[in-house]
Parts: sequence; C-alpha cells; structure tokens
Amino acid sequence: MEINYQKVLVTGAAGFIGFHLSRRLLGKGCHVIGLDNMNDYYDIGLKKARLKILGTSDHFTFEQIDLADLKAVEKLFGQHSFDVVVNLAAQAGVRYSLVNPHAYVASNLAGFVHLLESCRYQKVKHLVFASSSSVYGANTNMPFSVHDNVDHPVSMYAATKKSNELMAHSYSHLYGLPCTGLRFFTVYGPWGRPDMALFLFTKAILDDQPIKVFNEGKMQRDFTYIDDIVEGVIRIMGKRPEPNPDWTGDHPDPGTSYAPYRIYNIGNNQPVSLTEFIGAIEKALGKKAKRELLPMQPGDVPATFADIDDLIKDVGFKPATPLEEGIAQFIQWYREYYHA
Repeated sequence: MEINYQKVLVTGAAGFIGFHLSRRLLGKGCHVIGLDNMNDYYDIGLKKARLKILGTSDHFTFEQIDLADLKAVEKLFGQHSFDVVVNLAAQAGVRYSLVNPHAYVASNLAGFVHLLESCRYQKVKHLVFASSSSVYGANTNMPFSVHDNVDHPVSMYAATKKSNELMAHSYSHLYGLPCTGLRFFTVYGPWGRPDMALFLFTKAILDDQPIKVFNEGKMQRDFTYIDDIVEGVIRIMGKRPEPNPDWTGDHPDPGTSYAPYRIYNIGNNQPVSLTEFIGAIEKALGKKAKRELLPMQPGDVPATFADIDDLIKDVGFKPATPLEEGIAQFIQWYREYYHA
C-alpha cells in the first residue's frame, strides 16, 4: 500500500519500533519529524545509535521533547503541519510499572492527552497510536479478539494502554478525530529493547550466565518480528478509520465505533512457548542456556495469541516471519553491534 503522506510525526522515534518505522517511511520519501525524550529507562547509547542512522537522511528532523511537556508539544505543532501522527512514545515495560507507576501516568496518560489536544486543534488526518496485547489482561478466551471487552488489566502498564484507547475514542466522538489503536504482540528483532526477553537471554547465554525462565517456561507469547509490525503500521496509516454503520449501543463492539475509530491486533497469530523460544535462541547461538526456573511474575499473563482477521480483511496483511528467521536476524545484529 502506497503512503501519500508528506509529513509524518513519529513519537518515540529513538525507540525500537519508532526507529524501524521512521527508517521505512524515510525510504518511502516521507518527511519524518522524530520526537523522543531520550529517557534512561534503558541504554541511551542504543537510542543515539538509532538516531545517528536516521540522521543520515535529509528528510529526518529530530526533536528532543517529552510529551508530558505541554508547552513544548504545542510549540512543535505550531511549527509543523502533520498529515499523520504515529504515537509510539510511552513508558514501556510491565514489570517496571510495578515499581514506578508515576512514570506511566506522566508519559502514557498526560503525554497522550497533550498529543490528542494538539491533533484535534491541527485537524490531523489520522492519529495512529500504539496500544499493547497486555490490555487483554485476565482474558483467557483465545485467540484475543479486538471485539472482546478488555476491562481487567493486570498491570499499570496495561491499564494506561487501555486508557489510551478510551481517550482516543472520546476524541473521535467529540471532534471527529480519526484514531486507530494498534495492539502489538511481543515485538522482537534487530535494534530491540535491552529489557526484552530475547535481548536478556542472548546476553546471558553469551556471558555464561543463567537466564531467568518465568512460569518454568510454560508461558506462551505471540512473538512478532519487527518488520511485520512496521508493515502493519504503514498499511494502517494509509487506511483512515470510518464509522461502523452497524455499530449499536445495544450491543457495543469494542473494536469499532459509530465514530472514526478502530482497534487492530498486530501479531504473528502463532503463539510459542518460552521453552521453544529459548530453544530457537540456543540453536542460533550454537550454545546451551543455563536455566533458572522461576514462578510467574506479578503483572504477567500466561499466554498471548492474536486474532488478526480484521487486519487481514481491512489491509490485506498477515505477519509471516518465522521465529527462527527473526531470531537469527536479531543475533546477527547483536553480534555485530556488541562485537560479541
């Protein structure tokens, strides 16, 4: 699907998904304004290295701004007219939300309101925002469908992501702002986040350190390769949501609306156990892991599995990168970047 947008704001551009999306958009000839607060939640050197690559394009402009800073956000929107805004900026991490919930309120709630207000006043054509598979929380009906209610989050992180969906819907209803929320399922790949399992396991195995295997390896995750995530985002960017004419308040559909608002899952549609995941890493590294089996952690869910029927139907895309191939790509990058 071709993207006709001239100028795109990507928040969280120095982050994992933001970097990859920005790079793809630049390759398509878009002018990308990349926003990031450059916080030290993880190695800032990795963020700077991503920005250095993006900075080689004349069509990339970086703005170090925190979305929680309303005046800075308003100033940015006063200087630029954005065709589409993709919000990937957020305080990430389920476990960190147990120890520092305030960071999630500032970034994921206050920051998102500031973005919504700015998009409203500038009459942005489409706001695409990152939600998360974590919003499914205590749901156990598999695969997870956007048409199911998600009212039982089990972490503060998940609660803020669910809140983003609700806030976006209110702006779609009140101001006709076209909003699409994307629930990402366990994203992995080159340039990934150091706090994610693939990164942690690879580093530990190469350093001859034991890896922490929660729920004794029985957890299942719908691991989704970064290139598939980005392809899904780009296709959704080109499809502004339309009101669902069949929506009714008697039987409200959580995934659509009478307003220009939609929710999509982007996942591999193929859950893999943590044990299988570790096996694929061992195979790619040619080295066995030392495993420390641990119980389930607070805030975690036993399994994730994406129903992507709507994504396939509406934009004709289904993630398809095999886990072994994606892990091999990550490990090749890891060895080169860290000279491991």
